[in-house]
Amino acid sequence: MTHFLRRAVLLLALASGAAQAQPAPPTQPAQPAQPARPGFVRVQGSRFMLDGRPYRYIGTNYWYGGLLATQGQAGRQRLRKELNFLKKRGIINLRVMVGAEGLTHGYQYRVLQPLQPRPGEFDETIMAGLDYLLAELGRRDMKAVLHFTNTWEWSGGLGQYLEWNGYPGQPLPRNPDWNWDRYQAYIAQFYACTPCQSQVDAYVRYVLARTNARTGQRYVDDPAIMAWEVINEPRPMQPAAGPAFESWMRHMAALVKAIDPNHLLATGSEGDIASHDDLGVYQRLHADPNIDYLTIHIWPKNWGWFRDTATARSLPAVLSRTTAYVARHAAVAAALGKPLVVEEFGLPRDGHTFSPAAGTAWRDEYYATLFGLMRGRGAASQTLAGYNFWSFGGRARPVPGQVFWKPGDAYLGDPGGEEQGLNSVFDSDKSTWKLIKSFQKTLQ
Repeated sequence: MTHFLRRAVLLLALASGAAQAQPAPPTQPAQPAQPARPGFVRVQGSRFMLDGRPYRYIGTNYWYGGLLATQGQAGRQRLRKELNFLKKRGIINLRVMVGAEGLTHGYQYRVLQPLQPRPGEFDETIMAGLDYLLAELGRRDMKAVLHFTNTWEWSGGLGQYLEWNGYPGQPLPRNPDWNWDRYQAYIAQFYACTPCQSQVDAYVRYVLARTNARTGQRYVDDPAIMAWEVINEPRPMQPAAGPAFESWMRHMAALVKAIDPNHLLATGSEGDIASHDDLGVYQRLHADPNIDYLTIHIWPKNWGWFRDTATARSLPAVLSRTTAYVARHAAVAAALGKPLVVEEFGLPRDGHTFSPAAGTAWRDEYYATLFGLMRGRGAASQTLAGYNFWSFGGRARPVPGQVFWKPGDAYLGDPGGEEQGLNSVFDSDKSTWKLIKSFQKTLQ
């Protein structure tokens, strides 16, 4: 999810570190189309297909799903109950984080259960949690979209690889040295850091070599996985880093497909807002034959389309800009002949409060507008194949009187550095679930 302080701005190009050679992508060409395997989602033109039938869905983000299974019997019980709740309401597609990187230092809101606490060292406990999640999804005929690393600091991400390789001075949110421009300049260095990229390669190879300890099934053969994603919200961060960024994304796509040709692959992109409104970058990333479908994220609050409690007053403009954003990217999807998924979107509760007792009228209207685009005419209705709202807070609740996450708190849909309850959809949000059910009936 995009950090609360990030915004779309055009920046002057800054030089980013000492240039280092990009790692060469795997020599294996893009894989030819694979024959349909039972239970695997496939792409057919601008549609997803599953066992010979169109596969269109309203799903959710559940980034912490694998982590719940590491928290003893109580965590596994919560996970099972939440999956049952989602399945009953037709939510059968979950977007999940594979694993975080690094141990916390200087940033108290980081995920404290990293898969990779130190470079090249992986915690079997975290993978066992992902095993458990995938096994439970398989029992319910549900699918996971699994993203590897992250552009943002709340799960370690690219900044952690830079720190591991001697790049000092990462600006961290809510610290005195925080500055958005400095943060972009810092992360842009990743695309010129060969050892950083080699460590991400090792992470990907480690995960894709996994055999599920609960089911005995190799990850590359598991139909509970719909797709892999290279990274959550890839961004070049600065225009000068654009060519190196695109080269790295092509390299990663080729690497994943060379190891696992069975599953779909996506970029995890927010859209052209991630490349300083350069739609050409977005189109080139998704023209890659190793990338099976397009993604976009939409964050009206984070992108400055309205301010805090002005949701109601600004909603008409927000809806207009949202519709235009989808249409712009749907046109690219149509030109490429690939499906499009709106895989992150959210809006605060009414009055910009975080309590589950607050209403969700404006959020519901926002969701309805997005879901309705699949019913209309034009490129959006022809290419839209799925949605993953941000995000499912499940049975957990924010701590009364406490804004941000603290160690020991239950995981919600909102990462620790964001207001707990800001965008989470809880199991008690009856109007939202009723709305989702009404649209579920028209998907197929």
